[in-house]
This record gives sequence, C-alpha cells and structure tokens, in this order.
Amino acid sequence: MRLLLVEDDDRAGSYLARGLTESGHVVDRAADGELGLALASEGIYDALIVDRRLPVLDGLTLIRRLRQHDTLTPILVLSAIGATADRIEGMQAGCDDYLAKPYAFAEVLARLEAMVRRTDRVRRSSVLQVGDLTVDTMARRASRAGKDIRLQQREFVLLDYLVRHAGQVVTRSMLLEAAWTYDFEPRGNIIDMHIHRLRQKIDEGFGSRLLLTIPGAGYMIREPAEPPRGP
Repeated sequence: MRLLLVEDDDRAGSYLARGLTESGHVVDRAADGELGLALASEGIYDALIVDRRLPVLDGLTLIRRLRQHDTLTPILVLSAIGATADRIEGMQAGCDDYLAKPYAFAEVLARLEAMVRRTDRVRRSSVLQVGDLTVDTMARRASRAGKDIRLQQREFVLLDYLVRHAGQVVTRSMLLEAAWTYDFEPRGNIIDMHIHRLRQKIDEGFGSRLLLTIPGAGYMIREPAEPPRGP
C-alpha cells in the first residue's frame, strides 16, 4: 500500500512511518494539515492516517475538505482525543476508523488493511490478473501459471501499479511516484534496473512476455496478443 501519514509529532511520526515501511508499505509524511490535504488530494494513496491536532489545518477539517471530492480513500484517525463523543465527531467528519493513542502498532496495521479491503469491494478487486499472471494485493503474493513468484518489496509495488494499469503506458515518472517517497532523489536508471529484475521474474521461463518496454514512453503490462517470436 502507498500511505499518507499526517502527523506533526516527529517522534510518533517517525516510529509509525518506520514500522509501516518495514511492513512493506510506501509511506509519505506531512507535518501539518495543509500539506496533508494537498498531498491527499492528489488521489494516489491507498489510505490516510491523520492526527486530529495538527498545525495550520486541524485533522477533522482536513478530512471534511477532502471528502468534498474524495469519498473513497480510507482514513484512519489516530488521536489522543479518544472519548466516545470525539470518535463520533471523527466518524461524522468522514473518517472510516478512529483509534485512540496510545495504540499498538499491530492494531494500526490491522485496521489499515481492513479499511483497504472494504474499499476494494467498492473500488477494485484485491486479486488482479493479466493473462496467467495473478497478483493478490492484500496478501502481497504474485504467481504466474500457478507458479509462485518471489518479489522484493519495491518489485511488488511496481508490479501492483503496472497491473492496475494493464494495457496502458506507464512512464518512469509514474513508477517513481508510485514506489518511492517524495523526498527520494533517484540516481541513474533505478527504474530500468528494477524493471529488468521484475521482467526476469515474471517473464523468463514462461511462454510469452507480459512486461513490455514502450520505446521513448515507458512500460506496459498486457496480455500477449500473439505467440512469442523469440527474444
């Protein structure tokens, strides 16, 4: 998942972002509500984690404004304000779940995954398929022709993005945005290197190629239109 964490407390934010990253997710962080709203409005996140007490723009105002044009992206509120009336206020503002601080990291992760599963039923399936390639986005598993494919974290994120856009040209910039945080500074041909390794895993040894290079444009995953003609 690509997640946006809106948290102004540096210690709490760093702890949570590190745990989510180690769990295999891509995490961007905003330290105030205004920046959080701007990033969330880009529509690139699978879920948001929002604190209530934020500088510039408080968490509930952020959520209300986002819900004016985005009714699907799951939002989890994490807050030290945790009375029943406060949780009700958060739900009425538009969040999908509300967890009071202090919290257990395992519960945060479980709630995020549950929210995304519920959203998937409305917006997209968690099991994606192109030809004989199957990608289970929630279980983080991929297989082709029934054979499991072992992928590193970044490879899986890239494959997930490509399969969600099957049949479409995906540029290097789009892949960089999908799999790396905003403060990452790419060096050399890092996208090409990852795509090369990904192609070795999902195409080599199978009867047809699914991952194509589109010269001058980027990459595409699509079902083979005709039998392969060799390398």
